[in-house]
Amino acid sequence: MIAPFGVPLVAALEEYVQCRRKLGETPLMTSVEEFVRRTKGFTAGVLVPKVVEEFLASKVQDRMSRHYLKSLQSILKQFAQALSGEIAKVTTQQIDAWLRAGDYCAVTRNNRLKRVKLLFGYARQCGYLPKREPTAAEELKHRKQGDTDVGIFKPEEMESLLRAAPPRLIPVLAIGAFAGLRAAEIARLDWSAVDLGRKIIELRAGQAKTASRRIVPISDNLAAWLSPLPREGPVVPEKVVFVKITRLAKSLGIAWPHNALRHSYISYRIAVIHDAARVALEAGNSPAIIFRHYRELVTDDEAKAWFSIVPAE
Repeated sequence: MIAPFGVPLVAALEEYVQCRRKLGETPLMTSVEEFVRRTKGFTAGVLVPKVVEEFLASKVQDRMSRHYLKSLQSILKQFAQALSGEIAKVTTQQIDAWLRAGDYCAVTRNNRLKRVKLLFGYARQCGYLPKREPTAAEELKHRKQGDTDVGIFKPEEMESLLRAAPPRLIPVLAIGAFAGLRAAEIARLDWSAVDLGRKIIELRAGQAKTASRRIVPISDNLAAWLSPLPREGPVVPEKVVFVKITRLAKSLGIAWPHNALRHSYISYRIAVIHDAARVALEAGNSPAIIFRHYRELVTDDEAKAWFSIVPAE
């Protein structure tokens, strides 16, 4: 009976005894059948770098945005470099140690974990992990993110920035301040999406962070800032524009809080229309976030002053 396997009788007996000791009262055949059931269709031995390479290629084929692909590539290649063995043998503890090694804030750590979970989900879909078991990444929970202070500009600060800015910096400042687009969304924006006649900015699915089409209204004062500008090609011709804007603020003695243009727009916009759901739709966010972080940060008079900032005649 044992001859076809080429295993000595003593070795077979030793292996059987070891299994019996570990299984206790559970029959050996029951355990074997359960293992076969769980690992059916599972391809063992696939290395993490190979899975990362295939996963990134699939996202390119899905025509995901360049910004999203760049984020995936940066995080997952670091992961593959740190844990380059078989993906099926990567443990929850190893992933947790990798996340903690960078000493990241809760938001950054959660973003990195989210990408790793996507990778492990892809691996399970491809049969590189057992399909009927939770992955090592799924066992990890996201860190709780505390409330974040929302830093905004005062109307007089925004007016000083716009009046001191050369024409090439005006689009980023004005669109961020008076339409609330994210910096990454402005960076991907083309002037063809800015319709001053209909007074809307159309963000296509590939341009918006939420990967869904969004229509953002153009206020009267935003239209006044954009009308005199040449409007062909990309709104941001070079990434250095963002660096120059922060340098301009520093030269004027104006602090630049994180994501200040977008935070300012949402804060002043909700003070004007008093409708969190509508602002959330325009900003590509959830009403709960809008209501929780931005409500009642500014007065009605400050909001009116914000949307009254126009170019000098």
